Amino acid sequence: MMQAQLNCLCLLMLYLTTGYSQERKFSGPLEPMTFSIFEGQEASQVIFQFKAKPPAVNFKLTGETDGIFQIQSDGLLYHNKALDRETRAVHRLQVSTLDAQGATVEGPVPITIEVKDINDNRPMFLQQKYEGSVRQNSRPGKPFMYVNATDPDDPATPNGQLLYEIVIQLPMINNIMYFQINNKTGGISLTVDGSRELDPSKNPSYSLVVSVKDMGGQNENSFSDSTSVDIIVKENIWKAPEPVEIVENSTDPHPIKITQVQWNEPGARYSLTDKEKGPKFPFSIDQDGSIYVTQPLDREEKDSYVFYTTATDEGGRWLSVPLEIRVKVKDINDNPPTCPSAVTVFEVQENENIGSNIGTFIAHDEDEENTVNSVLEYRIVDQIPKFPKEGLFLVQTYSGVFQLAAQSLKKQDTPQYNLTVEVADKDFKTLCDVQIHVIDINDQIPIFEKSDYGILTLAEDTAVGSTILTIQATDADEPFTGSSKILYRITQGDSDGRLGVDTDPQTNAGYVIIKKPLDFEATAIHDIVFQAENPEPLVYGVNYNTSSSATFKLIVTDVNEAPVFSQRIYQAKVSEGVAVGTKVGNVTARDPENLDISYSLRDDRRGWLKIDPVTGQISTRAPVDREAESMYVVHVVATEIGGSYLSSIASFHLTLSDVNDNPPRLAKDDAGLFLCHPLQTTGSVIFEATDDDQQSFLGPQFTFSLDSEFLQNNWEVSKINGTHAKLSTKHTHFEERVYNVPIRIKDGGRPPLERVVSLPVTFCKCVDGSCFLPAGHHSGMPTVGMAVGILLTTFLVIGIILAVVFIRIKKNGGKDNVESAQASEAQPLKN
Repeated sequence: MMQAQLNCLCLLMLYLTTGYSQERKFSGPLEPMTFSIFEGQEASQVIFQFKAKPPAVNFKLTGETDGIFQIQSDGLLYHNKALDRETRAVHRLQVSTLDAQGATVEGPVPITIEVKDINDNRPMFLQQKYEGSVRQNSRPGKPFMYVNATDPDDPATPNGQLLYEIVIQLPMINNIMYFQINNKTGGISLTVDGSRELDPSKNPSYSLVVSVKDMGGQNENSFSDSTSVDIIVKENIWKAPEPVEIVENSTDPHPIKITQVQWNEPGARYSLTDKEKGPKFPFSIDQDGSIYVTQPLDREEKDSYVFYTTATDEGGRWLSVPLEIRVKVKDINDNPPTCPSAVTVFEVQENENIGSNIGTFIAHDEDEENTVNSVLEYRIVDQIPKFPKEGLFLVQTYSGVFQLAAQSLKKQDTPQYNLTVEVADKDFKTLCDVQIHVIDINDQIPIFEKSDYGILTLAEDTAVGSTILTIQATDADEPFTGSSKILYRITQGDSDGRLGVDTDPQTNAGYVIIKKPLDFEATAIHDIVFQAENPEPLVYGVNYNTSSSATFKLIVTDVNEAPVFSQRIYQAKVSEGVAVGTKVGNVTARDPENLDISYSLRDDRRGWLKIDPVTGQISTRAPVDREAESMYVVHVVATEIGGSYLSSIASFHLTLSDVNDNPPRLAKDDAGLFLCHPLQTTGSVIFEATDDDQQSFLGPQFTFSLDSEFLQNNWEVSKINGTHAKLSTKHTHFEERVYNVPIRIKDGGRPPLERVVSLPVTFCKCVDGSCFLPAGHHSGMPTVGMAVGILLTTFLVIGIILAVVFIRIKKNGGKDNVESAQASEAQPLKN
């Protein structure tokens, strides 16, 4: 009884430890097998019971038993001690069966025992304390050190899967973590905040406590260990160097090292990027971070350079932000002064006071401004002519200001002086040419050749632009200068500006012209006063007097003129529905001779308007229609009464606004609407409506309905939009013929108008989508017999005509032959 209970218990333990399914037997013949058993199980655990085949009576166990595995004579395999996966993960055993004499019957057969891991070992750090260092501003996320722990448990199971975590950071500033750890690899790196905020001058070191847990840190029963990490913060050496100065046009061998950059750790790869993207980039960098200038630089071509250097890892990723490198090209005195132009011209008035400024001479030097290389000195080295004496001019040494030095000048003595000016910097000298022109001063006034130009009589219709008089004054100043040029203006007698005076630039003659029409009725006599002046002001003490003025009398004679309208185009706007006799506008005209005026209309094509001949009031004399003409244009004629009966014409534009006076209608002939007969299902046709009234910006808004309730059994109308509707059948029982369906269409006017239209819809047989009606169904169409008769009659008539023509041709042909023969006989021979 106890043996049976023991066997049941062993079988249960076998199930629990091996994990076999219930379908698997816990006893069986001797054959190769593999068993999985958790380590740490209690001793005397049954694994399997092998059955021997006769004549076998006993079993033998060999292999890696380690004194743990045993087999009984009845084939019961068990272990007498707890297994330890860390000691041996797999036991390879051999089982054999023996007969009564101890001879092998079967085997040895391989039996494999796999020891399954349990979490019976805690992780341990390889060091109790780690030390490391990091540069400030290092790239976040890039590990600068590692911590490592080991766990003897199976790494393929959660028991051996380790999770790292930073549990303490000292100091902790503003509760911000500056460090982070890869929870799988133990790599410690900076956070984004740490990369930005670490500063060895504030906190040169930090201490971390790092923990490690097995079971992936996901189990509350997992084992753990901890270690301390001391980190030294080092100064960031990835810094932009100081600006570099390079002397231009260096003759030293190139390339020349000018500065150097260095990443915080070895192995970085360096490159340069031109910020300004210029056509030439004369710099390079090697993989030690040394930066070189590759060729001589010219400050006058480019005085500074700005570019960037970057450090990248082996994958081409930036290790930090690029550094800005600034290079200034230092000037040397390699450019001589240059003259501002081939010849510099100054002007000085005669009688100018000694010491007066004549002008400023500014030379140029390509070397750097505000340095000793570009400081220029000026000196006059020659004066031509030296009359009336030498040294008439001087120049300020550093400012280049020219002054009159000795005495006042006279244009009559010498009109021009040529000076040679030396311009020098500390190494170079340049000679420049300066011309000084002596200009005349305006000390003479214009004088008219005569003071009175008499009387001139002109008709008031003399053409605008006509030259009516020539006047002349002279000036003794230098010809063709502002001092001698004469401008004429009218100072009296022409307040309306009807006259003007143009000056001949060569002779200073003044041509008096008509700028605006003369008007006898406004001013019959003009007493004109001319004034002659120079555009340049007179010198102090000289003034214009009566010699610079002249008089002239203009008498304007009367000419009969046509009436003048107050405007050329009159405009008015009325509704097209106004009553006959409604006033729509008014025109006015004035006769220059104050004669009475009579008004009349011209081009009143539709006879819509009339005008009061005395007042010029225009009113309707017939209904107006916007749909016939939206803008009606007529001409108004104003004729003087008496005199020469002269007349003038103006336009009258009448704009007609719309009223709703046109009912809707079908937009087009819809005789082509059809449905294929017989209907298989209900069908529909689409039609469009319109009317002739002016539409709003929204367009027409029509409503559609059947004209009779009786039709609603067969048809229905549905609106598609403001202009289109759909007529649909309500059943399929229609005859093959034309149905005229009355549709009521109403517009959206105020008041609305409506109209009933007949919409023809044809039911017919269809071929390829086209409608065909039998010929007999159309009124006026001939029958087949009639068509044949007509065709035969047509052929008969054509035959008769052809016979007559043929006979006549035969007759004429014989006659022509006879005449031709006679003519041949009578005609003399020719050589």
